[in-house]
Amino acid sequence: MSKKIFFQLLIFNFLAIKKVFAAESGGMPQLNPEFWVSQIFWLTLTFGILYVVLSKIILPKIGANLEFRKSQISDNIEAADNQREQSEAKLKEYDEIIFKSKIEAKNILNQAREKAFKDINAKKEVLDKQIDNEIKKVEDEINQLLKDAPSKINKIAIDTVSVLTQKLIGAEVNNSSITAIVEDLSKRDGDKYYGN
Repeated sequence: MSKKIFFQLLIFNFLAIKKVFAAESGGMPQLNPEFWVSQIFWLTLTFGILYVVLSKIILPKIGANLEFRKSQISDNIEAADNQREQSEAKLKEYDEIIFKSKIEAKNILNQAREKAFKDINAKKEVLDKQIDNEIKKVEDEINQLLKDAPSKINKIAIDTVSVLTQKLIGAEVNNSSITAIVEDLSKRDGDKYYGN
């Protein structure tokens, strides 16, 4: 409450004297002029204390808490952006490893095929089947790795964000909300990395 409003209320009380005398004669002792000084004193003291408590104690604490929460939120957003960038970098590394593994597996299989052709022609069919089976196994393993990669990466991202958020905020975080955010980002941006 500002000083201006307080003084306006005080002046309004003094201007209403005529109505007060009429009310006092009607049996309202609190409007008796004899008690006005003590009533004005207690009114001034009460509103003064209330004003000081609000302006000097309560409102500064609320403002400090709001600023602290705002800085925590901005720190959390920055940490989440850093984690997203790191996850994207890891996805690119993972794709490169898979690509190199495919090339290496094909080279190994081609070398094995060349050696097999040098052997007796009778073993050719058996070796071709074995090689094809090996190719299929390797491709199945690579496909399985590709299928498992998003969930593993999501789990790593969820664990990392959970630990990071817990360290930043200092409280347990609901893993279901983090899981939902990571899965949403994975669904939205996963197609460009996994080709699904």
